[in-house]
Formats: sequence, structure tokens, C-alpha cells
Amino acid sequence: MADNGDGYKVVAENRQARFEYEILETFEAGIELVGTEVKSVRAGKANLRDGFALIRNGEVWLHNVHISPHDTASQYFNHDPRRTRKLLMHRQEIRKLIGKVEQQGLTLVPLKMYLKRGWVKVSLALARGKKLHDKREDLKQKQAKREMQRAMKR
Repeated sequence: MADNGDGYKVVAENRQARFEYEILETFEAGIELVGTEVKSVRAGKANLRDGFALIRNGEVWLHNVHISPHDTASQYFNHDPRRTRKLLMHRQEIRKLIGKVEQQGLTLVPLKMYLKRGWVKVSLALARGKKLHDKREDLKQKQAKREMQRAMKR
């Protein structure tokens, strides 16, 4: 989670998504958060594993993403860890997504959450679920690549 100098710091990553889904296209979206959520995200206490996004009434909503309650905030002011959060995107991007999600049966999956010049952003992927045999094929390719790397080292 190191800042690489240009104000870009990855806070949470969804590695499972690349295994479970075939990623077709990625989008960047802002996320509407309350104060204690921002503090928790800056501390790296976010989990995207089970997250997904839905489009309702022309707005994109992020569901099932866990942002831990902030330690020093009182219980009264703290947030619900799994609340639905609104994503901020341009209207034409949302229109493009609506067409693809409804017609082609694709899913919106968060890949990573990061800080970009002080703002919390989410990288969303337009994805298609992989079948079991696709996952096995990916594992075989990954293992073959690893074997070739080992052979090249020797």
C-alpha cells in the first residue's frame, strides 16, 4: 500500500475477481463515502471480495463491499460496514454500461479501491463469469508459465 509519488495508492484489491470472471473492460468511478469510511479506507480497512455493482434509476450502486468501522469514532457516528454506496460516473459511461449489462448479461465487479490525489476511487470491471473448465484452463496455463520461468532460470 505504498504511495508511488504521483498520489496513487492501492488500498484494497479483489484478486479473486480475475479468477472468477473474464474481464472485458474497466472503468474508474468515484465513490460517495461518509467521513468515518474515508478514514477507514485511508487506513487500508476495505475488502472488495464479495462486492458487485448494480445500476438502478440511472445510478450505479456498489453492494456488499466491507469497509470496517473506524476505531476512534464513537459508535453513534460510525457507519454500517456493508452499506450500499453510490458510485460517481459520467452519464454517458453509465448509459454504455446499462446497454451491456442488460443485453449481454454481464456483471460489474470492483477490481481495486485506491486513493488518487486524495480522492477514493474504485476500478470497476465489466466482466463475464467463467465456467469451471475455463478456470481449470487458466490454472494450467499459469502453472505452465511458471514451469517455463523456472527452466529459464536454470
